[in-house]
Amino acid sequence: MMTSILCHPLRTKDSYYDEAYDGSIQGQSDLELGANLAKCSEERCRSRRSCSKCSSRASYFSEQGDAIKLTEINGSVQREKDITVTWENLWVTVSSGKKKKPILQDLTGYARPGRILAIMGPSGCGKSTLLDALAGRLSTNIKHTGKILINGQKQALAYGTSGYVTQDDAMLSTLTTGETLYYSAQLQFPDSMSIAEKKERADMTLREMGLQDAINTRVGGWGSKGLSGGQKRRLSICIEILTRPRLLFLDEPTSGLDSAASYYVMSRIASLNLRDGIRRTIVASIHQPSSEIFELFHDLCLLSSGETVYFGPASDANQFFASNGFPCPTLHNPSDHYLRIINKDFEQDAEQGFGKGVISEKAIDNLVKSYKSSQIRKQVKKEVNKIGESDSDAIRKQRIHAAFPTQCLVLIRRASLQLFRDISNYWLRLIVFIVIAISIGSIFYDIGTSNGSIQGRGSLFIFFVSVLTFMTLVGGFSPLLEEIKVFERERLNGHYGVTAFLIGNIFSAVPYMLLISLIPGGIAYYLCGMHKGPERFFYFTSLLFAIVMWVESLMLVVGSICPNYVIGMFLAGGVEGLMILTGGFYRLPNDLPKPLWKYPLYYVSFLKYAFQGSFKNDFEGLTFSVDQDGGVTRTVSGREVLSDTWHLEMGYSKWVDLAIMFGMILLYRVLFLVITKCKEKLKPFH
Repeated sequence: MMTSILCHPLRTKDSYYDEAYDGSIQGQSDLELGANLAKCSEERCRSRRSCSKCSSRASYFSEQGDAIKLTEINGSVQREKDITVTWENLWVTVSSGKKKKPILQDLTGYARPGRILAIMGPSGCGKSTLLDALAGRLSTNIKHTGKILINGQKQALAYGTSGYVTQDDAMLSTLTTGETLYYSAQLQFPDSMSIAEKKERADMTLREMGLQDAINTRVGGWGSKGLSGGQKRRLSICIEILTRPRLLFLDEPTSGLDSAASYYVMSRIASLNLRDGIRRTIVASIHQPSSEIFELFHDLCLLSSGETVYFGPASDANQFFASNGFPCPTLHNPSDHYLRIINKDFEQDAEQGFGKGVISEKAIDNLVKSYKSSQIRKQVKKEVNKIGESDSDAIRKQRIHAAFPTQCLVLIRRASLQLFRDISNYWLRLIVFIVIAISIGSIFYDIGTSNGSIQGRGSLFIFFVSVLTFMTLVGGFSPLLEEIKVFERERLNGHYGVTAFLIGNIFSAVPYMLLISLIPGGIAYYLCGMHKGPERFFYFTSLLFAIVMWVESLMLVVGSICPNYVIGMFLAGGVEGLMILTGGFYRLPNDLPKPLWKYPLYYVSFLKYAFQGSFKNDFEGLTFSVDQDGGVTRTVSGREVLSDTWHLEMGYSKWVDLAIMFGMILLYRVLFLVITKCKEKLKPFH
């Protein structure tokens, strides 16, 4: 039986300083820890490690009264102020054809340090949109008006000062729980922190979320069993609370969890302030919490169809509803009661417990109007104005995390481990390419230099390159989208930058691209009897390597524009098809229509240079026997075949073609970087 929850005592300011950061030194206040650190001459204490002399462990501590977090940066102690978020007259609209549809309408509120603000409401009421608006993560097609202020100033949230746990648990599927968090710790913590300390912090965070027994369990995904949905949700929370951010956004943190796990997770989040002494600002959207979870909330924001039904202390919500004729029944969960009343998806009346015979839509209208004219709303506006006048400190723009070289090395190691374990990506592609290479080798076995070998060699190259491009797209696009989703989550939370991701993506895949180029390429090359020689074989495998890398680069660009698998496959496949069509084989270069198809598509086609390079590599230096009328046979040089039969540009060598290919690969990678940066710039600014 549920207990009656009418209100819960709000925590006092001083209660946040009852515990030190480390549970092993209970009894010392944060001020004592700071004093010990200041006067201790031990090197271990100075480097923020456990110190036997003063019994301190002061990686983080806070100064009572001002609640300022102290961190060490380049040997000096700097202060990080609390974060307060306010929003006033906030409207969010999305374009629907020529019309604009409002998602959020005239919202005003605030989130204070040391308190948990719960955003509640029925599905589709705008909870996630409000979180995205406050965090500056609205999509480019969604616009907002009104004021969103951070510490009383109009400023974007600095990367690293906040954490955002999204509904989508984007993680690499083949890594274990422990590996996922250990790699995240290496990316987020500075190099001055030892590996052992990072691992210790990760282990402690896993224990806080009850994941210690799943530390060696893989995350799992499509086609592989791993963590349950609830465990993935807790692991996502672990990643974002690892560095103890001062501002934490949580979008449906209890989705996929049972009631016990939901309470356990939320109570751990609520107690973060007690355990590390940081007056953290926590904003969480939550759907139908239990009565025990509801007790943990300090402030409550109730939304219905984008409008505010109530904003204020969670303990005062029942009084507001009761004053409008909707008191919470005895022994009833308040959140269930509120959500039933403000849900207009289903028609309800007095028989369902409203008590006044009022249908749901009318009840919501009455509550919205009552709130707008209430003393509570006036107090909220007064509080927002007060915060705007008092909090005038800008947030420090960057938190110290791992150095750029460390980020690159960690990302390379993590991505390499993911690729090694994911058999559906490069390993499966390698097997398929080997089978195709053997098939090509048996069909074009020892092709020779007869009259028919001219067309045969061209067909051989075109088929092998075409299959290589399309199979790379089919086999690699889905794993790449998974990697991009993880990158976007970690990038937005400030773990590392775009350049570090690109370096990690390139170098982790190079060994597998070399295998695909060398093994299937070598099988086809020698079975078909192509132009022999180590220099020519090196060029052929380099060309295959460049083709695979180009497709990977194309997928990056398409994935950054459209992270949807089906649409992305259509776009990338269409680009590849156009480049094959205009590459100069199916329609010779001199026969291509000049508008559009030759100028510019032929010259910007990556596969044009791949075809030319492979043809030059194989035909140059060979002589072919060509049958003529009357049974006469004459010999033709490879260069004549290239210029007369294939219409190739012979004014430059095959190495220039290869250099152009790698230049285009670099261009695609830079294009991905530019698109990613532009998407960030286009996001609505606070």
